[in-house]
Amino acid sequence: RQITGRIASHHFAPTPLSRQNLLNEGVDDSCITVTGNTVIDSLHIVVNKIKNNQKLSLNLAKIIENLGYDTSRLNNGRKLVLITGHRRENFGEGFIDICNAIKDLTKKYPDVDFVYPMHLNPNVRKPIIEIFGEKNLIPNMFFIEPLEYLTFIFLMEKSSILLTDSGGIQEEAPSLGKPVLVMRDTTERPEALEAGTVKLVGTNYYKIIDEVSKLIEDFEYYLSISRAQNPYGDGSACERIVIDEFLKN
Repeated sequence: RQITGRIASHHFAPTPLSRQNLLNEGVDDSCITVTGNTVIDSLHIVVNKIKNNQKLSLNLAKIIENLGYDTSRLNNGRKLVLITGHRRENFGEGFIDICNAIKDLTKKYPDVDFVYPMHLNPNVRKPIIEIFGEKNLIPNMFFIEPLEYLTFIFLMEKSSILLTDSGGIQEEAPSLGKPVLVMRDTTERPEALEAGTVKLVGTNYYKIIDEVSKLIEDFEYYLSISRAQNPYGDGSACERIVIDEFLKN
């Protein structure tokens, strides 16, 4: 990235903070345009494609059903907490605490579904087996195999809350109005914290329980996060890039 940055004539920064980072590296201000992140453009394109194509939507629902979760369970207003986890720093006790928190949340909220597409890394799957057993018997807890991008976006759009240690989800989910609880102590996306679209809970059992509970029970609290403006863009980054290039040429 450093080499590319040194030879680039145009820099399209996703956020004002990214712009400032470029300025701190000595990039001339006239070469920088804040556009938002193109990943949000892609997200909007995919979501619109799914919503406007009933056959595609049904196929994606069928793929997820074959993996072990029937999305029709959500048809009557049932909530979904979508979970992802894979980061190395959470291996061991961190994932055990995460799994214990999730297990107790499933018991506390039997009318809420919890879906966890499991990463293939055995360090992720081992604590799941330790806490939930070889055959999970909790009726509202669903462990499924990893999802491809399209199926994951389909499920994310249907979710109410994201519980994750991923980076990209911190940018994508707020565009869909989904609160994100980040199971890390720090994040490389400080703009999301400042905007209030995500909350850090780490792997702390009590923080996970408390924040998920507040989002399920306190509608005003939920709205305060779900309606916060996504600092990573509005889906028009590509348009801004094209317009910027047109004006300069």
